[in-house]
Amino acid sequence: MTASAFADLLGIDRPIVLGPFGGLSSIELTATVSELGGLGSYGLYGYDAARIAETGDALRTATDRPFALNVWLPIPGENKEPDETGETVAAHQTGAARETSAINGTDASADASFDRAAGALRPFFDELGVPVPTPPERYLPPIGEQWQAVLDVRPAAVSVVFGVPTPAMVDEARGRGIRLIGTATTVDEAVALEASGVDAIVATGLEAAGHRVSFLRPAEESLVGSMALIPQVVDAVDVPVVAAGGIADRRGVAAAFALGASGVQVGTAFLRTRQSAANAAHRRAIARTSAHETVLTRAMSGRLSRGARNRAVREIEARGDIAPFPIQNWLTGRFRAEAGRRGIGDLQSLWLGQSARLAVHDDAADVFAELSAGLPEASRFS
Repeated sequence: MTASAFADLLGIDRPIVLGPFGGLSSIELTATVSELGGLGSYGLYGYDAARIAETGDALRTATDRPFALNVWLPIPGENKEPDETGETVAAHQTGAARETSAINGTDASADASFDRAAGALRPFFDELGVPVPTPPERYLPPIGEQWQAVLDVRPAAVSVVFGVPTPAMVDEARGRGIRLIGTATTVDEAVALEASGVDAIVATGLEAAGHRVSFLRPAEESLVGSMALIPQVVDAVDVPVVAAGGIADRRGVAAAFALGASGVQVGTAFLRTRQSAANAAHRRAIARTSAHETVLTRAMSGRLSRGARNRAVREIEARGDIAPFPIQNWLTGRFRAEAGRRGIGDLQSLWLGQSARLAVHDDAADVFAELSAGLPEASRFS
């Protein structure tokens, strides 16, 4: 696999991918990275079809360069919507998927989980003067609704997390000239993704910010560091591999390519920039949090995620009664939004990776230039 394999696949100048942020993506940052010659990515977590269409239009207006959209695949129990082949998308995920139970619907276990978690979280709502919510009709849009909207946008690529795309999804993407990028936390996941027909694989080490996107085994059993993961994934598959996790400057980029990667995906360093949707409190946390001060926790969303161990994380873990995803994520999201508006970092989800202290730039162009300096000569296209 050549150093330029990923860039050639996507038609981009430099194999630098913006990490897709669920809830923190911005049109400005995505377009900026694409305009600079990389692959800007935009996370669509929780977006319905109308909002996806609006986002696609906004990105097309902001840039005519390739960009990627990111979707979360459902795991068993969270979405039972059949696809066109009569299969469920969820049926393709196993192992770690069993960490959650039926969510979208009105079953008694979901209601009980909601009530317990809402009670445990009440002090945060009271502190902010926000009423404790009642359960919504649905926590997330169906994957079928999202997928059709994504196909209509026709981005250069779609990246998926928490599983493998169905054969129908692969065929539909190929039919519209859309590249599919899978995300793996283990070698076995990478092999499963390649078998599904994806065009490239992001190998994401445990150092990375945000959710651990494991799907064959529980996330706690899939914690492999980038140094070990990247070369083993490169050896196991024949599609381009993009390295993610712990990369924030030219040294991380050079290391990733030395390990055999054909590209890098960077989140935290871009998240600190003024072009991202992160607020000032979140940016301060990135600047101040050392590697050993990050934590893997289910407190904020119900799924294992890496971020700063702020007061909300500490108190939720101490109280217990953490609901499964997406109930916990939806509930905390009701007070996190208000905390964000007030700039109260202690009550937000401060996702950041172990390389946070290496994120020193506040402009995306400076981050991109720093990362580009670590690319091998073969990948430095003009």
